[in-house]
Amino acid sequence: MALLRGDRLEEAWIDRPARPDGVGDLHRARVTALAPAMAGAFLAMAGGETGFLPESEAGPVRQPIAQSVQEGLVLPVRVTRAPQGGKGARVTARLTSAEQARAAAAPPGNAPLLLARGPDAALRLARAHPRAEIVTDGAGLAARLRATYSPRPVFDEALEAEFDALAGPEVPLPGGGRILVHPTPALTALDVDAGSAAGARDPEAQRRVNEAAVVEAARQIRLRHLAGPILLDLAGMARKRREALAEPLARALAPDRLARLLGLGPLGLFEILRQRIHPPLHEVLAGPLTPGLSALRMAVREAAARPGRRLALVAAPAVLAALEALPGALEEAAAAIGQPVQLRPDPLRSWARWTIEEAGHGG
Repeated sequence: MALLRGDRLEEAWIDRPARPDGVGDLHRARVTALAPAMAGAFLAMAGGETGFLPESEAGPVRQPIAQSVQEGLVLPVRVTRAPQGGKGARVTARLTSAEQARAAAAPPGNAPLLLARGPDAALRLARAHPRAEIVTDGAGLAARLRATYSPRPVFDEALEAEFDALAGPEVPLPGGGRILVHPTPALTALDVDAGSAAGARDPEAQRRVNEAAVVEAARQIRLRHLAGPILLDLAGMARKRREALAEPLARALAPDRLARLLGLGPLGLFEILRQRIHPPLHEVLAGPLTPGLSALRMAVREAAARPGRRLALVAAPAVLAALEALPGALEEAAAAIGQPVQLRPDPLRSWARWTIEEAGHGG
């Protein structure tokens, strides 16, 4: 899903319906252990998943977790943050009246149970932007969102290229500079490289690159769903001149309700904290499945341009295996094209070097 303002990409989301991140899901869960030192409790959820219930979310009034729940208690909860780094989802027991009614209507029992799925990204975007035009190439999604249905792919090559760029570490800047994005398990570092401006005779060239960088950094943080501690290192510039860019950075971050500028740290790096709810794009896009799905979308576009062709996807075995393991991926592509895509493994190819060919030709 892409939110566009004119031709500019404002938000980018990738949902895989067979593997949802779980945010917004309503569960019947069972308390398995209290963790007073962590101010919360661990819960068993449907599918063998584990959830964590903070004591601040265990009831209408915050109190020690042992006063709110007990081991063995079965209660309805909603997922508020996707699992991360081997940790389970974060949940809340503070439900709306509609959620409470849905939980009460569930079949009786003490076993963990998924009661309802949360809204997907398309529905969240439609609710957040009720006046926006919605165009989709999925008839079912159009019916659910009351959107305009387009029988041809709505993601053209230019928009696909923007999503591909979000999977990479480099963001070009006006004037020849760039931002390098380095996610780690502990934090994300954004490093501004002034490029040709670093050695320019114009003393203001580097300042202009950094001014563009703070605006683009805020946009990339939002587009990539970066979360946790984020450090922004500008190119050159004395600390005093960096301080002058704090206000423009704060202004660029302001539309993002999850992000907060903490200030300029002692090392001269801007420190940003962004709340994590959904997984960052670099986690969603990791692995061989992403190039495989990109290839299928290309096949759908080629079939729309030249109907009736029999197409083959030639790719690394890991890419093809990932597609076969994702329920519905090949079937949806076949339905859009009108016939199945032939899969041809090529052990000598890297994940990124796939091709779409005529099914009657060699790979």
